[in-house]
Order: sequence, then structure tokens, then C-alpha cells
Amino acid sequence: MKLNINLNHNARKLFDYIVANSEFLKVKVITLSNGTTVIDAGVESVGSWTAGKYFAEICLGGLGSVQFIQIPLKEFSLPGVQVVVDWPVLGCMASQYAGWKIEVDNYLAMGSGPARLLARVEKLFSQIDYQEESSTAVIALESSGLPGIGVAQFIAEKCHIKPENLSIIVASTDSLVGSVQIAARVVETGLHKMLELGFDLNKILTGSGTCPIAPVIKNPLKAIGRTNDCILYGGEAYYTVEGTDSEITQILNRIPASSSKDYGLPFYELFKRYQDFYKIDPLLFSPARITLNNISSGKVFQAGQINERLLTISLFQESESSPMKM
Repeated sequence: MKLNINLNHNARKLFDYIVANSEFLKVKVITLSNGTTVIDAGVESVGSWTAGKYFAEICLGGLGSVQFIQIPLKEFSLPGVQVVVDWPVLGCMASQYAGWKIEVDNYLAMGSGPARLLARVEKLFSQIDYQEESSTAVIALESSGLPGIGVAQFIAEKCHIKPENLSIIVASTDSLVGSVQIAARVVETGLHKMLELGFDLNKILTGSGTCPIAPVIKNPLKAIGRTNDCILYGGEAYYTVEGTDSEITQILNRIPASSSKDYGLPFYELFKRYQDFYKIDPLLFSPARITLNNISSGKVFQAGQINERLLTISLFQESESSPMKM
């Protein structure tokens, strides 16, 4: 089924809403000399959870909704997000996935959002049957710094648009918006894992998920650790699929984070062990628990489990921990 909608136009409506309500959302709007509009949602600005919701929905190209919930666990509860996406391949993989590494001079950011559909610089787009043309582009950056004219010019050229038609929203990982928007990737991480395992994503009809929001800590590496741990050890994703039961059972137990050889330590400790993000097992990055409802057979499949002990260590304890399996 094809979707006759423009994701960049969708995201631009959300972006413009943030601009119009910047004071309420505790963000700062900057217009660069080349005409590009930048929203500082969590670099020098404090930001807010509501800004994080809109940041996440921009990442999804307007194809998903993000709501705040309370997640009850056995020993404690945490605020969290609930994400619903009815077009998961387009919303999560073609738009939300942070697959565009942007390096311009000394500036580094990971790019999400529908601008990726215009730039198409990632190998992933050879696997996604969707094209988009747009005179406007919206990109969400995860970075500890604000982009300047050189970064905006680079992105605009890759997207084949004028700089004045480029909209950039940026937040650091160690911010309110950073915590919210990363939690909202819980559905996307499960999809990416299934893609890596060879499952045909076109058979996934809808996706939903919940994930705790990591408490903010003003330390970029520890913030990366906390936000990842909330997905790996506290995130749940539910997918409606249409296929054969055997296709699901072949990969089911390999989807949750617990199937990785690096499962069992807080993410920050893994980073210290390897000293390189890219040396961590890529198959670790998926939700703690996965449920798939195959509408072809009516059967429901589930694998993985919430690991409350590791969440406690990651979010509430500063001491070193020992590897553990649950």
C-alpha cells in the first residue's frame, strides 16, 4: 500500500508549531544569515518534555503519535512515553532512524527526520520503496552544539533545497528533549533489529511501544548510557504483522536486547569497556521485550523481559556493577 503524503510537509507543520510556541516550550528560535531556521530545543535552551514530544513526532515525519504515561515497575515507577506508528517502515526507518552522520568541520551530529528522504545518503534507502520530492526539508539533530551556516549549507545541498527552506531542530542527549526523543525510538529500534535479522519490514503493519524516560544527567556519556538502558532494559514494543508463523519464530528470540552477547551491563560500562561505540554488539540495540501479533494466523508471539535490576543500577546507582543475566 502506498501513502500519498509528504513527510517533510508533515514535519514542517510540527516545526512551525514549536516556533510559534517557543516561549511556552522553553526553546529558542534562531534564524541564520542564510535564512535557515534553527530551533535550539536542548543545547543552550532548557527545553521541555512537551518540546521532546514534538521533536519525536518531527523525527517520525508526522506519522506517529507520542504521549506521556507512567510506567509501573515492581520496585518503583518512572515517567515514560507511549509511541504509536501506523506506517512503521516510513515513520520509523525512512524518517526517525538516526542514520545520517553529519560531519562538517568540527561539528558532529546524528541526523533524523524526513530530510533524510531527500538526501538519501544512507545505504538503507536502497531497501525502502518510497521516494519524496519537496522544496522544504526538516531535520532533527542530536548534538551537543548548535549548527552554523556551514552545517546548514551542507544539509541543504544534500537535500537539493534552498537554505531558507531548511528547518533544523537540535537537542543534546543530556537534556530533557534528548531523554524524551530517545525513549520515543523504542518502536524504531525493534524494527531496525528485525531488518538486520532479515525480516521483510513490509510485512509489519503497525507498531506501538512504551519506554521509560531517562532522568537527565549533565554528562553526555552517562546520558547516552541511561537513555539506551531505558530501551534495552525497560522498553517494550508491539507489532502487528502479516506473514507466516515460521517467519516469526525463526527470528523471535533474537529480537530482544537479551539475545546480544553484550547484554548484562549498563550501557555506560559497556562503553568504558570498549572505548568505542561502534565496537559494542550492534544486535544489542533493541527493546527489552517484543510482542508480535500475526494477523494471518491470529497468533501472538513474545520474547524478552524487562530487567528492572539493570534499570535500577543504571538510573539510580553510581557504583560499578558486575555483569548479570536475567
